Amino acid sequence: MKVTYTGRQVELGPPQMRKIETRFLKIGKLLDGKEEREARVILSQERHLHHAEITVNYRDHSLVVVASDADLFTAILSAAEKLEKQALRVREKWRDTKRQPRKEEMSAEVPETSGAPVEEEDEGVPEVFRVNHHQRRKPMALEEALLEIQRNKTLDYVVYRDIESDRVCVLLRRRDGNFDLVEA
Repeated sequence: MKVTYTGRQVELGPPQMRKIETRFLKIGKLLDGKEEREARVILSQERHLHHAEITVNYRDHSLVVVASDADLFTAILSAAEKLEKQALRVREKWRDTKRQPRKEEMSAEVPETSGAPVEEEDEGVPEVFRVNHHQRRKPMALEEALLEIQRNKTLDYVVYRDIESDRVCVLLRRRDGNFDLVEA
């Protein structure tokens, strides 16, 4: 990161300048991507207060930070700290909004159905269907679930909420024609 200082009657010692430069190196690692960024530091003094203003252009945003303190060195360091926080916030915001899902992840998305059979795809990988538990359904008795699964021969299972226990239950059709009941 290239840092440009502007100000009058500003004198910092070499140890203080080294400390400030290391702080800007850390910020530079956050902001510098493929190109080097430029930070403009404007130092001013009003009576007993020293003001430090830092401006950096980053991803079509102008990051501007102002800090004031009685000590010039403390004002610069607090402005650099504020800039670091602001840069992290903008970077996270950009990262979260610009991310696109990979194509493999898009094909792995599962459609939401209720009570559809589990089938195998051409590749031999079983397909998983999600049951929407947030749909408002009336509770059923075990006998009603048995009637439902026997009436519809394409269903391999029925997910329902039991009347008596108010628990989610799954009634599964076995290959031998019998049924399994799974209670949550």
